[in-house]
Amino acid sequence: MFTLQLQSRSRLAPALRRGRASWQLVVILGSLVALGLLAASLISRQPAATGSGEGPLVVYCAASNKSVIEAIRADYEKKYRIPLQVEYGSSQSLFARIAVSGSGDLFLPADDSYMTLARERKLLADEFPLATMQAVVAVPKGNPKRIERLDDLMKEGVRLAQASPDGTAIGKVTREKLSASGQWDQLHARTTVYKTTVIEVASDVKVGAVDAGIVFDVVLHDFDTLEAVAIPELADTTAQVGVAVLSGSHQPKQALQLARYLSSSDGGLARYREFGFQTAASDAWSETPELTLYAGSMLRPAIEQTITRFEEREGVRVTRVYNGCGILVAQMNAGEVPDAYFACDSQFMNQVSSLFDRPTPVSQNELVILVKKGNPHGIRSLADLKKEGLRVGIGHEKQCAMGWLTQRTFDESGLRAEVMKNVVVQTPTGDMLVNQMRSGSLDAAVAYLSNAAGSADFLDAVRIHGIPCSVATQPYAVANSSPHKQLATRLLAAIRAEQSRERFTSEGFRWIDERWIDERSPPPKSPEAARP
Repeated sequence: MFTLQLQSRSRLAPALRRGRASWQLVVILGSLVALGLLAASLISRQPAATGSGEGPLVVYCAASNKSVIEAIRADYEKKYRIPLQVEYGSSQSLFARIAVSGSGDLFLPADDSYMTLARERKLLADEFPLATMQAVVAVPKGNPKRIERLDDLMKEGVRLAQASPDGTAIGKVTREKLSASGQWDQLHARTTVYKTTVIEVASDVKVGAVDAGIVFDVVLHDFDTLEAVAIPELADTTAQVGVAVLSGSHQPKQALQLARYLSSSDGGLARYREFGFQTAASDAWSETPELTLYAGSMLRPAIEQTITRFEEREGVRVTRVYNGCGILVAQMNAGEVPDAYFACDSQFMNQVSSLFDRPTPVSQNELVILVKKGNPHGIRSLADLKKEGLRVGIGHEKQCAMGWLTQRTFDESGLRAEVMKNVVVQTPTGDMLVNQMRSGSLDAAVAYLSNAAGSADFLDAVRIHGIPCSVATQPYAVANSSPHKQLATRLLAAIRAEQSRERFTSEGFRWIDERWIDERSPPPKSPEAARP
């Protein structure tokens, strides 16, 4: 509009200079320019949409969740002005579309078995639990056919509708349950019609095309002329509903925010409860949530980059508090409980175990004797730390896991009293010992192998042989009081990702494989030898 106005003004300029333009034309022209400037000002003052402007977020959603998702869509679009394009259908058909096209932003099937299929095809990036649905029999109000058990559905004169077991979650879980009990074939033979979606089954019962239909209980929220019959044969037949960000999403940050909103207790799950779903445990909603992580100082080089990328990807803030684990435990016992704790050793996690959910072991670190490059004092074992005049540094027993573990190692070797005579400094972190080694104020230090990573040009590491307790295991746990448990758990997933594993191993840690996390298969006692 401005271009056209400026062009018109340019054409009129000669006439204006010759005095042939009327004053009315000047007024009109000025008014148009003023209106254009006003419009531009109003447009510039509009708040920017949270979305990227790349188009609507595409959500593939099971038909059973249509009513609740429509309510959530209205809430979300009004609040954030991000358009949502929701495609409804059977879980199988939606999965097939995603697998073929590789497009879309979120997948919300009616049962987690379809999540498993999508995960196996590497179609998912992040997953969030939402709710549970119960299999029931839909009948007209008053239950005119007196349906109470499975046998009643197979009586003469009872017309039954089911959703396709090959394409829908309700059909799939029903067939699986009744096949296990040997009742499926008979029910299949008595089924009048199979429908494409569970909504169509309920609709057939509503219009009288059939007398009963097997559906999820929440579907009947929108069918006020129908009622649910909970037959005993399907009492434990449920579907777990979740939502996942698709790995092919072109707007992953916006998709992740929507998934977090859907799965938040006071966001999407408030609507799910309203529509009769049994909702999962969840975080409170926050557009920019904040986590507090306590972590042993030695872990900082291994996790800092991972946390920064996690913040950028998730649109969250993580406050890190790095310190000796003894100091961190004292703070927690005084009432300062973080959302998550990443300890230097299991012993310090055990001291605050009542504050946290079950911990997950992530890595291991090995105590070594750090010496100057070339080992000028000829230190080959703990016994050599007794040499007269040697200046030795160790971690503080009360302030850090490293110091506590060092004392245990001295005790097990029987050398504590003799070595401690040469200890001239005890610090709360291994980094301080490394700095003193580099400055020349120490001849040797007992620290973690990871503390010396990056100092290979100044230091050598002498391995401590034959003492299993010289190995520390680093567990991560989420506080049982945290309002952001899901978020803190996803941070753990980021720390356990392959890229993070590479950082840990490059920093001198040994990675703990998933199979060692099970209580029946504990992590190994001693990591492989390594040098910084």
